[in-house]
Amino acid sequence: MADQNQQAQAGRTQQRKPQQDMNQLLKVRREKLSSLQTEGNDPFVITTYDQTHHATDIKEHFDEMEGQEVSIAGRMMSKRVMGKASFANVQDRYGNIQVYVARDSLGEEPYKAFKKMDIGDIVGVKGTVFRTKMGEISVHASEMTLLSKNLIPLPEKFHGLQDTDIRYRQRYLDLIMNAEVRDTFMKRSQIISEIRRFLDARDFMEVETPMLVSNAGGAAARPFETHFNALDEDVKLRISLELYLKRLIIGGMERVYEIGRVFRNEGVDTRHNPEFTLMELYQAYTDYNGMMELTESMFRHLANKICGSAKITYQGTEIDMESPFRRLPMIEAVKEYSGVDFSKITTDEEAKAVAKEKGVEFEDRHKRGDIINLFFEEFCEDKMIQPTFIIDHPVEISPLTKRKSDDPSLVERFELYIYGREMCNAYSELNDPIDQRERFKAQDALAAAGDEEANHTDEDFLHAMEIGMPPTGGIGYGIDRLVMLLTDSAAIRDVLLFPTMKSIKE
Repeated sequence: MADQNQQAQAGRTQQRKPQQDMNQLLKVRREKLSSLQTEGNDPFVITTYDQTHHATDIKEHFDEMEGQEVSIAGRMMSKRVMGKASFANVQDRYGNIQVYVARDSLGEEPYKAFKKMDIGDIVGVKGTVFRTKMGEISVHASEMTLLSKNLIPLPEKFHGLQDTDIRYRQRYLDLIMNAEVRDTFMKRSQIISEIRRFLDARDFMEVETPMLVSNAGGAAARPFETHFNALDEDVKLRISLELYLKRLIIGGMERVYEIGRVFRNEGVDTRHNPEFTLMELYQAYTDYNGMMELTESMFRHLANKICGSAKITYQGTEIDMESPFRRLPMIEAVKEYSGVDFSKITTDEEAKAVAKEKGVEFEDRHKRGDIINLFFEEFCEDKMIQPTFIIDHPVEISPLTKRKSDDPSLVERFELYIYGREMCNAYSELNDPIDQRERFKAQDALAAAGDEEANHTDEDFLHAMEIGMPPTGGIGYGIDRLVMLLTDSAAIRDVLLFPTMKSIKE
């Protein structure tokens, strides 16, 4: 029994030791800060630092910069003190570079101050660019300034920061410790910039529309709701950008786009986050064929700019965006992958019967068009690996889309699929206000029957349509999924700086 008690006590001691060690480290760093402040060297009073170069500037242009004096700034990620000469590694926005710190060059007291610095401190370094005997491009420090004191030690460099929960909740640590994460978010910024350049070259105008709306329409999604105190009105967060952008087309702006956050009250998984970045664009005097051309050209342009080639690799699979994208009607896709030909199934009852036969779940309210879509999701979606436009959707699932003139049961709509994922959704926009009102009525009926994702009649939008809307092509792109594709990221949280996380209760 005594042995068991000793073993239990030893286990508890081992569990307490890491926390005790951390508490001691925290205490030591606070004491170092207090000493600096007492000595009149408080790093937190420094307001600016003249940073002339970044690590990559020096490494990429070493031949021109050798012997040149530079001033760099960043976080000290490692440190080796070896008597009168030491080495440190300083990490900035773009990368890291070695710093050679010699007592003779720095001075006696500054060298003592350097030896007291900690990994994680933010420092400024002035010095000369040179290459060490080992061949590493470095900065020979002549002056070193502590710009900010690290009070909580960074994760151990050898093991890195791998816990995904910590990485997502404390993205600042993730960015410090993982170079590939910094690279992903730099590419995200580049992608958005390239989208703007591409659309600017096609004479589009970037605009902004409301986030707080009385009627959250333009998509099939459940909105978040809040209360506007000043007006004493309940309002919703937008689920789409569509209806306001179409108002601008009606107003004569002809080519508009918006890149903005939208909010959908739904679950979280590898491809969904309740708030995400959507780009929608609308172009007067074109249709969904024009939107297919624009989309294919833009995706090819982005792949070349971001990845260096229109043939990229995503999760180990080559994706060919150089070749023309396949165009496949939804009914033909369902026939190809399920063997069911809905062109020969004309009634809701027949559609439901074949769904039961194939084990496809549906609801009583579903019509033939809904069931075609359910078949596509069940049998086809994950097969769309190479870029494929799924075109000509059923009218029942497309309340804002123009019907096909040769088959009014279908609409001029497409979704682009890559790697089994929907990348965008586009229409020849419905511009008939009478037809639009009838489709809103059908959506109202669905809402009354309990469909929380149904659209509602928007009288102001209908009024705008009655003023007259030109033939228009429109499209919506999920920016986060596009970034996932072009950065080879497996989950949406990997491309969101601050993804939605369940709160940790104190």
